[in-house]
Amino acid sequence: MFYRKPLEERIADRVAKRKPLEEGKTFEHGPAKFVFISLIVIVVTTHVVGIAIAMHFT
Repeated sequence: MFYRKPLEERIADRVAKRKPLEEGKTFEHGPAKFVFISLIVIVVTTHVVGIAIAMHFT
């Protein structure tokens, strides 16, 4: 009555139901793409500001 499949089997069932990834599509998950691009923008901006501050004081 309360039997549930183990977690590994439930994950495997979900993965098997997914459609195959499209060719050339890196991120299938929208929020992951947003987080990835945001982190890259933050890192680049931080480096540019850091270099500008370092050049100002030298």
